[in-house]
Amino acid sequence: MTDSLFPKFIKSLSQNFIPVIDAGFSNEDYTFIDLSVISNGLKTVDVSSSKAFEEYINHYLTISKAKVAYGGYNETRGIYRRSTHFNQQDPETERNIHIGLDVWCDAGTDVLAPLGGKVHSFKNNENFGDYGPTIVLQHQIEDVTFYTLYGHLSLKSIENLEVGQRFNPGDVLATLGDSSVNGDYAPHLHFQIIKDMQGNVGDYPGVSNRKELNFYLQNCPDPNLLLKI
Repeated sequence: MTDSLFPKFIKSLSQNFIPVIDAGFSNEDYTFIDLSVISNGLKTVDVSSSKAFEEYINHYLTISKAKVAYGGYNETRGIYRRSTHFNQQDPETERNIHIGLDVWCDAGTDVLAPLGGKVHSFKNNENFGDYGPTIVLQHQIEDVTFYTLYGHLSLKSIENLEVGQRFNPGDVLATLGDSSVNGDYAPHLHFQIIKDMQGNVGDYPGVSNRKELNFYLQNCPDPNLLLKI
């Protein structure tokens, strides 16, 4: 399947909202959050502190009268500057453009498989600011093979996992980790759709630089085409 047709294919896989966390949350429980470099709300927040960031998310949910915040696809962020894993001096190679969808809610929340698939790989990506525990599922629908990535999970999510293990749509895949294991972030799920894993195992870039952005946007279309939040 060509890169141009892949987003249309992903969009065609669902007609309505599909939960990727606790099915007890309805679509009405979600609210969009802007965490970009131009977000006015973040200007007074120490984004290098996971505690301060979590307090900001919780306050935002309270004033929004929501239970879950989501957003972040193709969003340029400043939070990655705190980590040498992302930070580069050259603006063209600094990785600061998010290419997944983040879903912000409490640690311990169930993560669900939105589509049926099998475990391609998993890994604890332990770099500061990285995913922490991560699971990649492989999906085969019609004649199309593609992948979904779930990052910032709890350690127990990968303790008894096996490559090839199958999950049905709606099955509990994992639980969200806290800042001590998830790369030092406020608790959230990083969800990403990937056409070609490019040989990666248990990991795939979730943040791009400007130079490679067009490729990553084609290889990793907007996850909300599927979830329809």
